[in-house]
Amino acid sequence: MSHARPPLLAINDLTVTRGKVTILEGIDWAIFRGEHWVLLGPNGCGKTSLLKTLLGYLSPTDGTIELLGKRYGAYDWREIRLQLGIVTSALQASIPPAEVALETVISGKYAQLDLWAPTTRQDSATARRLLRLLGASKLADRPWLYLSQGERQRVLIARALMARPRVLILDEPCAGPDPVARAEVLEFVERVAREPRGPALVLVTHHVEEICPAFTHALTLKAGRVVRSGKIGEVVNSRTLSDVFDADIRVRKSGGRYSASVKV
Repeated sequence: MSHARPPLLAINDLTVTRGKVTILEGIDWAIFRGEHWVLLGPNGCGKTSLLKTLLGYLSPTDGTIELLGKRYGAYDWREIRLQLGIVTSALQASIPPAEVALETVISGKYAQLDLWAPTTRQDSATARRLLRLLGASKLADRPWLYLSQGERQRVLIARALMARPRVLILDEPCAGPDPVARAEVLEFVERVAREPRGPALVLVTHHVEEICPAFTHALTLKAGRVVRSGKIGEVVNSRTLSDVFDADIRVRKSGGRYSASVKV
């Protein structure tokens, strides 16, 4: 399929080695505007290493990474990666317990934790709009300490959107929340995906049940290599996932949602 516009994110033959260990090998991946991707694979397959490489925390051994046409190594990646938002539970421990949700969201614009930069009335208005988008308006003045796990995930998604990233990575956003909070988080992910001017989403998971109907493409990893990549219906199926997870997995789809069972 040809695209009229260049990709938002382009990875070509990406390889990462450390000593005699190959962490990632020959990764090819391109994300275009209007696409929402699932990055799927078992624990230890290389998902976290791929994210660290995209964010500039793990340097490639070979291959190229381009974000919005700017190549890693040719530009200051600290500036470029602001267009690559990420929601990860690793941030939670760094947010001050007394900081209210509105300030946490605003801090995303300034790439700060523990907000200290002077903010504007427009910042507050934008942050409140994002909280409203995520069904979290009532949380605006609530301290971080008193937010549930599901509420914290919504605030972190709003925080990431505050910087208006072109690509937003959701790193296992349902890890931790109870079943009700998990369903709520997925509902809000779907809502963000449906925003006409919203970012391309990348959902990092190892549970097909977390794939919302709005996701269009999938990339599967196993032992640091791509097993299959492409339109979601061609990738998320019993044959591919059985290969990826080294098990007899039966994948079903109903009402736009996936489920999987393991035959033992």
